[in-house]
Amino acid sequence: MFTKEQNDRLTQTGPGTPLGGLMRRYWLPALLSEEIPGPDCPPVRVHIVGEDLVAFRDTNGRIGLLAEHCSHRGTSLFHARNEECGLRCGYHGWKYDVDGNVLETPAEGPESTFKNKVKHLSYPTHEVAGMVFAYMGPREEMPAFPHYTWTDLPLDRTYITKSFLDCSWLQGLEGECDSAHLNFLHRIFKDESYEDLYRGRMPHYETEDTDFGVRLIASRGEPSDEMKYVRVSSFVMPVSCWIPARGKEVHMYVPIDDEHCWRWDFGMTKEPRKPGDPIPRRDQIDEDRHRFRNAGNDYLIDREEQRTKTFLGLGVEFLPHDGMATESMGHIYDRRQEHLGVSDMGVIAVRHRLLKAVEAFERGDPLPHVVTDAEQPMTHIDTIAATIPTGDSWRDHFPHLTVEAPTSAQA
Repeated sequence: MFTKEQNDRLTQTGPGTPLGGLMRRYWLPALLSEEIPGPDCPPVRVHIVGEDLVAFRDTNGRIGLLAEHCSHRGTSLFHARNEECGLRCGYHGWKYDVDGNVLETPAEGPESTFKNKVKHLSYPTHEVAGMVFAYMGPREEMPAFPHYTWTDLPLDRTYITKSFLDCSWLQGLEGECDSAHLNFLHRIFKDESYEDLYRGRMPHYETEDTDFGVRLIASRGEPSDEMKYVRVSSFVMPVSCWIPARGKEVHMYVPIDDEHCWRWDFGMTKEPRKPGDPIPRRDQIDEDRHRFRNAGNDYLIDREEQRTKTFLGLGVEFLPHDGMATESMGHIYDRRQEHLGVSDMGVIAVRHRLLKAVEAFERGDPLPHVVTDAEQPMTHIDTIAATIPTGDSWRDHFPHLTVEAPTSAQA
């Protein structure tokens, strides 16, 4: 049984919490590149892991991520002027660069050196694949950004949707870590026979701890079948799960605070996307990145559709399905109330991995998947859906799925 203490340890992410401290040792997605599209564009608010921040792109194109409230008297820098390589507060004109240096304090007079005595909170950023990542931990412990396979893809072979999830980040992540719900939550009826709807082709699970997190393997098929269907997903520390959706996608769940999070859907395509092609799931959210189908309108459930066409009656798109499943648990689900079965093997493995990582952080031990070499290839992290002969091991078909990262010489 999951205890209240364990539940708190994996859902409390603000400054000073064990999990919050752990998450801050990694690069976290903070905003889309398109939110700050060009030099001197308006700053934007960024709310992650319990902190209020603003992001901006300066005159030279560099990205700053600063504490939202001016170090002078707390006015929000969201209302600041972005000009001449700095963000200038609207109250008294204090000006900050992307590193949090105070460039000017004009109300203090031309001879004042007061600006040299103040350093505003800022976080390093890394822009890649249409996303801006932030490192929010101690500067002396800043890791390299991992060299994932998708970091080398051109932008026209990727897509991103960022959406609001009205619950704890952990509920969103756990939804990615079980394959059994595919038989139910996302089911679209092909006809009216419904045979074996609830029992057919349930997965057999395997999990393994890796240097990046947990590999999750779900196989479907009977021993008498000639072929079996295998889905390999990867929980990647600290907030990501790679899944075989639309080919390959990386889903990331970044806490806004303990009761809300951002869901990031990053996808990879085999062929270049054409200009004007719709971005998957963007048509399901408004300009504030809230889903049109949400708890406030019961996800626009259609009971006739539920009876005849889809398992849920919430349309055919997966985003509201996942939202209903995780948000309807409440903002922070009390896991003492649950009853886990064999289908929850992946969820259990990921929880244990996270708890062990938090314990390692508290002891000051090395943390999993904190990368020191930016050139180290991460080719062993992958997600796959494939049909293979029933008697074969999935590992024999996907030899690159090693437990540890290969060296540069091996890659």
